[in-house]
Amino acid sequence: MKLFNQPPKQEWDALCRRPVHAQESMDETISEVLKNVKRYGDVALQTYSKKFDGLDVSNFSVKTTEFLQAEKAISSQLKDAINLAKRNIEKFHTAQKEAVTVVETTSGVACWRKSAAIEKVGLYIPGGTAPLFSTILMLGIPANLAGCREIVLCTPPNKAGEIDPAILYTAQLVGITKVFKVGGAQAIAAMAYGTKQIPQVYKIFGPGNQYVTKAKELVQQGGIPIDMPAGPSELLIIADRSCVPEFVASDLLSQAEHGADSQVLLLCESKQVIEKVMNEVKQQLLKLPRKAIAEKALANSMAICFNSLEECIDFSNSYAPEHLIIATENATSLAESIINAGSVFLGNYSCESAGDYASGTNHTLPTNGFARNYSGVSLESFVKKITFQKLSAEGLANIGPSIELMAEAEGLYAHKNAVTIRLKSLQNDGTK
Repeated sequence: MKLFNQPPKQEWDALCRRPVHAQESMDETISEVLKNVKRYGDVALQTYSKKFDGLDVSNFSVKTTEFLQAEKAISSQLKDAINLAKRNIEKFHTAQKEAVTVVETTSGVACWRKSAAIEKVGLYIPGGTAPLFSTILMLGIPANLAGCREIVLCTPPNKAGEIDPAILYTAQLVGITKVFKVGGAQAIAAMAYGTKQIPQVYKIFGPGNQYVTKAKELVQQGGIPIDMPAGPSELLIIADRSCVPEFVASDLLSQAEHGADSQVLLLCESKQVIEKVMNEVKQQLLKLPRKAIAEKALANSMAICFNSLEECIDFSNSYAPEHLIIATENATSLAESIINAGSVFLGNYSCESAGDYASGTNHTLPTNGFARNYSGVSLESFVKKITFQKLSAEGLANIGPSIELMAEAEGLYAHKNAVTIRLKSLQNDGTK
């Protein structure tokens, strides 16, 4: 990790920039994939499966027997863990349901809004070096709670053409049966445009590598909404002398092992604490199976010593991290000053892994500074809000003259007439 000591504010913008990795004409490459899948459908998917995965696949749908085999392959201990996480995630997201509230803005004018589920949603679940079955819980549970009628899941198979058993078990657990063995940008294209085998959806969710991310970005430009702009995983930790260096180091490494393009930051007002954490990072890194990946991420990461915790908070708000851990003595009060972050973890025992798996909050979060203007996935991500209004004769009489004046001022006389004709009818009927 690179070390910085009390950098002046004029250097903060540069420090907040995420690492830029070579993309080798990615726009052109992914655009070609999207175009071919849109035009040739399943034939294009077969071609790309052979080209990218070395698989000769003609039927992408997961069969019932594969779900049954997956359930048998999962240990009872892992099933219990997944079910515990499921209960907590359901509980947290169920609490996000909103009651319909009717507001009478003027006597006789009632306005309200209600949530309506997005009918068809697509979930992308990575299945490469880390099969993220936990993401199925994070996306499938709120999709079901929202009432989405059709949930489509795409995930890449392994070299044998099989899906990780934990992914299939978790999908079935949350009621998802339309699972397809397709990965990469071609999976995003299939869900965006539809093929004979894979249904078209109205919104696409889920993390992925740079190719999946770019595909989501491009289909959104074409009118298919996505959950949020995404990028490599990131974690920022604010620590003071009350932190446990071993804990802080473990959190930094837990995020660094996500991928070589991940980034972790440690902010502290004590050089001694930073040194202790860095020593722990070196020791713990030696024991990690994904050591090589974590080392690459650490090369793009930073430890910064500031004059005060308040300055650490200011920098964190500028950086807008996906995950933020506040490992300080007064973590809860400091958190009141946080305005830009995807998900915040308070105190020495609130490890980021808890949010990734089982505390109940959603782990699908904005990265790359988008926490400044985006929220993480929630129940609201799977619904749209529809507004309603109902005017009585009295209500129209109360606001009609104002509408007429405003419409005339904008030169929209048909708008004015839609009110005038009704007001005259009320006068002729003698209704007030």
